[in-house]
Amino acid sequence: MLTALAAAFLGGIILNLMPCVFPVISLKALSLIRHHDKPAQARAEGLAFLFGVVVTMFALAGVLLLARSGGAAVGWGFQLQSPLVIALLVLVMLASALNLFGLFEVGLSVQKVGEVGGGRGGLTGSALTGALAIIVATPCSAPFMASAIGYALTQPPRVSLVIFIALALGFAAPFTLISFFPVLARILPAPGAWMVTLKHGLAFPMLGAVAWLIWVLERQAGSIALAAILACCILLSFAAWLYGMAQKRRMMGKRHWALHIATAVFLLLVVPPLANLKTSSGPLDSAEASQAAAAVAWSPQNVDAIKGQGKPIFVDFTASWCITCQVNERTSLSTQAVKAAMARTNTIYMIADSTKYNPDVEQALSDFGRGGLPLYVVYPADGGKPVILPQVLTPGIVITALDNAAESGKKT
Repeated sequence: MLTALAAAFLGGIILNLMPCVFPVISLKALSLIRHHDKPAQARAEGLAFLFGVVVTMFALAGVLLLARSGGAAVGWGFQLQSPLVIALLVLVMLASALNLFGLFEVGLSVQKVGEVGGGRGGLTGSALTGALAIIVATPCSAPFMASAIGYALTQPPRVSLVIFIALALGFAAPFTLISFFPVLARILPAPGAWMVTLKHGLAFPMLGAVAWLIWVLERQAGSIALAAILACCILLSFAAWLYGMAQKRRMMGKRHWALHIATAVFLLLVVPPLANLKTSSGPLDSAEASQAAAAVAWSPQNVDAIKGQGKPIFVDFTASWCITCQVNERTSLSTQAVKAAMARTNTIYMIADSTKYNPDVEQALSDFGRGGLPLYVVYPADGGKPVILPQVLTPGIVITALDNAAESGKKT
């Protein structure tokens, strides 16, 4: 258990460097810069961020453990298999980007509308940033972290929760510790107009996250869901614009009727389409079809039927919402060198897709002691013990594993 706790804490620290967390770095950086000349406020926001991370992790872990105790085979990142959760994250990210652009403000007094600042609202914002950060971090599984989560999911609930909390503490540690060292303020220039410009610039990573999540939603729920979420994005932007108008009118002492209209627009026109989102069960799109044609359909039964017949098997456990999976696909698995190695070794390539909920995939992850994606498994040609590859691949790692798997078949 001590090893799992240490692995979870270290994995949480490394998780800050994974691509899944990049969209939220802008909010974390802005929160740090905003009060770099106010050490007490910076420390308070650091603790608020820690609180948001830990509470959200506790909630996610609680739901995960309850689902598993009820017989559902779910793992790390389970909530991103739901089109409704993806759609809500799209709208949250879009609202964050519009807020950074200054279309409206949250948690500011009337006198400070349009400025980079905030009081109690800043603490709430930091806590919500922590919550959002841990939610969008779940598509990634950092080194050390996968084994810790896999161990946690096999333990009693109390032990599991302690390990998940250790992961949350590791994830929040860098930002929280930095907020406690005001010496960093000496490196930054004095507050000024540049902070507003930076705030606007940091909105673009959030828009990048919006684009990625919309792509994932389309793959999960099809073109109808795509049209629905695009319409919701337009309506949310209109509601945010009305809300900003209401704030400006309030500054001038006028009635803020636009606020009521914005709320009505959101509730009446945005919520109903989201409530009807469902996972698509229709045919694969052209990209998915071509990918499926190049790979043997994965299932536990297919693996059992094929392994040990003189050919290596490479199983790619992946999902559209797993950014690390997509990076590995582009930088390693789809390279000509790896494709040539698969052809040379007669490797059977299987894709186990978890974009939509697949209980067989979740069960396989649990059997391999992994709580989340990505997972890459190579079965030797002689039917020996499968080899689990690192979560961050290089072409050399894959080629070496394939050659070793093929060589075992020659020896027998």
